[in-house]
Amino acid sequence: MAKDGSWPERGVVAAPAGGASALWGECKGSGSKPYLAAVHLDGAGGPAYKCSCPSRKIPCKHVLGLLALWAQEQVDLREERPDWVSTWLSDRSARQERARSGASATATDPKKAAATLREREESVTAGMEELRLWLRDQIDAGLAEAPKHGYDHWDRMAKRLVDAKAAGAASLVERLPGLVRADDWPERLLERLALLHLLARGHRAGEALDARVRGAVRARVGIATRVEDVLARGERVQDTWRVLGLRDTVAPEAGMRARRLWLRGTESGRTALFLSHARPGQAPATPFRVGTDVTAEFAFHPDGHRAVAVDQGRTTPASPPAGGTAAEALDAFAAALAEDPWTEAWPIVLDRAVPGREDDRWWLIDPDGAALPLTTSEPWHLLAVTGGHPATIAAEWSPGEGLTPITAWGPDGKAVSL
Repeated sequence: MAKDGSWPERGVVAAPAGGASALWGECKGSGSKPYLAAVHLDGAGGPAYKCSCPSRKIPCKHVLGLLALWAQEQVDLREERPDWVSTWLSDRSARQERARSGASATATDPKKAAATLREREESVTAGMEELRLWLRDQIDAGLAEAPKHGYDHWDRMAKRLVDAKAAGAASLVERLPGLVRADDWPERLLERLALLHLLARGHRAGEALDARVRGAVRARVGIATRVEDVLARGERVQDTWRVLGLRDTVAPEAGMRARRLWLRGTESGRTALFLSHARPGQAPATPFRVGTDVTAEFAFHPDGHRAVAVDQGRTTPASPPAGGTAAEALDAFAAALAEDPWTEAWPIVLDRAVPGREDDRWWLIDPDGAALPLTTSEPWHLLAVTGGHPATIAAEWSPGEGLTPITAWGPDGKAVSL
């Protein structure tokens, strides 16, 4: 992207005190219209990025190319700039000014807000209907055709869903070509297509669904619920929450880190998930420490699992959580699937579990002799903490993959993050 010929129009917007305030450029793509990319360098909270391409990566390759050209001193100061640049920078300045003055950046006109929401819902509905028809075409053509398709075949549908503001469904479609490389790809691909079909049908059912299932459907499609709305209207539960553990994952395509922090109510038995993200080089937020009890009130998202803390609460040291058997853990996961069939990870706690090895694979074995497979082939950290003795172990269970230990309570009863 950082080629002089790819950017016939580009420029630097000067800052009032000198230097660069923003960069902008028009990058020639494969289509008739150029991609419009811009970077606000001196915005509050760090740089901000904008590009008209359909990529969900932030920053995208066009923005990175523009920054690379600027670093090579190939983007010059220009007094004139396109209207789209001026409008974007003006809107950002207005939002920052409202933030500094404590004013809300959201729309205050209820009619305008309702119209915006209605437009968003209509766009998502159209995108999900197109997905449903596309899935039917894949089955009509037969799974044998899947290995013949290039990435463009899947990307076109994913980009259409991004345009329809259904980014969650787009992410699920983007994973499909990776399944074709597996040895058991027909079964795995058919399963994923079926889950996408179920998502499209669930979105179509709308209000006919149970409230929690409908919340899960909307979340999986990519319709986010603002924290302010969760605090204002979400289900609230007061309890003493035991922090079971956390797990970090990294999205290969964007380098974004996601952190899942799992808690369980000691009285309600409710599972609470705190989800946070961070850009490369930054650490996701961790509101609570593993191995502690937090007495607080949580407000839950419509899906019934993701939570927001209403207050800071009171934190105290905790004993190991109550664990169960492998069969009880799978029953709990089945109950979670009944409300959210697209669940890919769920916390379980096994009591007096020991790691064991058979046929070059490690397992976690409960006192009844039932075993669940571990995702790692070298669980040396777990073995070091437990010494191979029975212990309380919290882990994430993922169907088709196995257990990923996240916390172990050693002989002294202290929690150790894995």
